[in-house]
Amino acid sequence: MSTLTETPTTLAPLRLGPLEITSPVVLAPMAGITNLAFRRLCRRYGAQGSTAGGASGATSLYVNEMVTSRAVVERAPETMRLLEHDPDEFPRSVQLYSVDPAATRLAARTIVQEDLADHIDLNFGCPVPKVTRKGGGAALPWKRDLFRSIVAAAVEEGARRDIPVTVKMRKGIDDAHLTYLDAAQAAVDEGVAAVALHGRTASQAYSGQADWSAIRLLKETVTSVPVLGNGDIWSAEDALRMVAETGCDGVVVGRGCLGRPWLFTDLAAAFAGSNERVRPTLGEVSATLRLHAEHLTEFFDDELRACREIRKHIAWYLKGFPAGSHVRNQLALVDSLAALDALIATLDPDVPWPAEAAEGPRGRAGSPRQVALPENWLRSRELDQAQAEQVAQAELSVSGG
Repeated sequence: MSTLTETPTTLAPLRLGPLEITSPVVLAPMAGITNLAFRRLCRRYGAQGSTAGGASGATSLYVNEMVTSRAVVERAPETMRLLEHDPDEFPRSVQLYSVDPAATRLAARTIVQEDLADHIDLNFGCPVPKVTRKGGGAALPWKRDLFRSIVAAAVEEGARRDIPVTVKMRKGIDDAHLTYLDAAQAAVDEGVAAVALHGRTASQAYSGQADWSAIRLLKETVTSVPVLGNGDIWSAEDALRMVAETGCDGVVVGRGCLGRPWLFTDLAAAFAGSNERVRPTLGEVSATLRLHAEHLTEFFDDELRACREIRKHIAWYLKGFPAGSHVRNQLALVDSLAALDALIATLDPDVPWPAEAAEGPRGRAGSPRQVALPENWLRSRELDQAQAEQVAQAELSVSGG
């Protein structure tokens, strides 16, 4: 992999309350992806990139998988596993999903009192039907009073130990029901430390192109806290272009780092002014894949489960490389580290980085769709009694992650 050179910083560190993130880059929470094992890989690569500017401390912010407030309060075993962090992981970042202010408050209080995190992010961007049909995720900001109450509860609890709270949202439900500007202002009024915007609506899911002009408008509108941009960052060059086009204070990276944890090396280097980029050989990619599987085995304490988890990452890691259909198919069925090692041994480690063939979109995309919503959700920007009762029970049917 390439060696980085020291050059002047080109973008200021990200300030979130008492936290300073030297490279203004955030790993987006992704269900089934951003557990401790994957974050460990990303942190390792991000630290390598920070040497380009001589940075120390927290190089980037790596957010955990989403967990539901109700599951935190009830201390569900799998949720408590998801809340685990490495001893040297700082800042420890957790994303909460909630549709109930009372549950939000209790979950945030648990996190604060038990010292489970240094930063809390609130999910108002998830477009998944099982979430939006309960009024959660990207559907929730439509209800202004509910949104403000949830944000206020988390901020108030976080303030007890100076833990910053941020929000991540989408443009709105669809183009006819945009919420991001008023929701962002409401969140700022309630005391959030930053606002992140994915430049798509819920109805777009992950299809089409992200609307970076919305990020620019949000940045022009919200001036008192950092504004972070999210959507279609597949390379460090994309991140630099987003900052140049929108003026955002930092970037949030999701699908772009799937099978590419070294993207955080590139991003840290780019924002420190370096043109050096990581271009691994097939052997180096295979070694990273193997290390990822090893970290998953340690995290789950279950080799078979870890191998099942690594299967979905294999196509992302090998994208663009001439691995052959038979090897790819066998890798997708791997059930032990020994089997993974045997298959990796059949790959030519000297194959160079395949350039454009390895770049571009990864992960789910889908197509535009009608957003699943609670009955009469769009009739008013305020909750009626029936909807209030419905959302109070909604977290019971949405699992953490």
